[in-house]
Amino acid sequence: MIKVVGVIGAGVMGIGVSQSLAQGGFQVKMIDVSEAALTKAKEEIYNNVRMQAFFDKTLAPDAPEKVLESIEFSTDYDLLHDADFVVENATEKWEIKKEIYPKLDAICPEHCVFAVNTSCISITRIGALTKRADRILGMHFMNPVPLKPMVEAIRGHYTTEETIQTARDLLHAMNKECIVVNDMPGFVSNRVLMLTINEAIFLIQDQVSTAEDVDTLFKTCFGHKSGPLETGDLIGLDTILYSIEALYEAYNDSKYRPCPLLKKMVDAGYLGRKSGKGFYEYQVS
Repeated sequence: MIKVVGVIGAGVMGIGVSQSLAQGGFQVKMIDVSEAALTKAKEEIYNNVRMQAFFDKTLAPDAPEKVLESIEFSTDYDLLHDADFVVENATEKWEIKKEIYPKLDAICPEHCVFAVNTSCISITRIGALTKRADRILGMHFMNPVPLKPMVEAIRGHYTTEETIQTARDLLHAMNKECIVVNDMPGFVSNRVLMLTINEAIFLIQDQVSTAEDVDTLFKTCFGHKSGPLETGDLIGLDTILYSIEALYEAYNDSKYRPCPLLKKMVDAGYLGRKSGKGFYEYQVS
């Protein structure tokens, strides 16, 4: 039975996953290398739940405080010595993720399942870093996590059915379902989505259209709730770049070549919503 869940990373995804887990009744331990990031995460979770309670009258007035009582914030990985499940949400770079799993493998109990929150990185490759490849799977959460009912779960080469069922049980407690796919870079959602966003950025670079008109065409012609460039800003243009670069490296296929404009925007710090400017401008709290 899962009681304690570790969450690695205090970024946008880690914040959403931690909030959803705490609201699902789990004891959460959020780990990040930065005390400042943890402090910001605590504030954002409180504000997110307070805003949710404003619209959802079934939530108690003290819901923000109750959620935070279920989350422990720390820079100490040793806190995960009693974790039953860990969701890792580090930056979408192999060089960063590969340092985390041997550390988790040494600290967490043998029964603990590791979920890689990734859009592109091989689950089988992650499993090879540990002595528990059968207890590792991918769990690609969508942003914003508390509002998205579906998760893309990825079965690595050695992932067992028991591990998949454990993940389903965890997600069920979070009021989420999953679709299980097999382990190929990009899986289903991002193998298609990253190509779409990258090609939409080429449209802007080639001066075919404006960002507003590209997004409007996708929303009005195809019924999408958000256009590709709006979606890119929401995900983070740095994450888009890391993902498309990972696909390019994995498949050695020129169709995954990153758009030069995307690289330029990331270099300039135009990362989308989280930086206040991407293809659109935003207020940053």
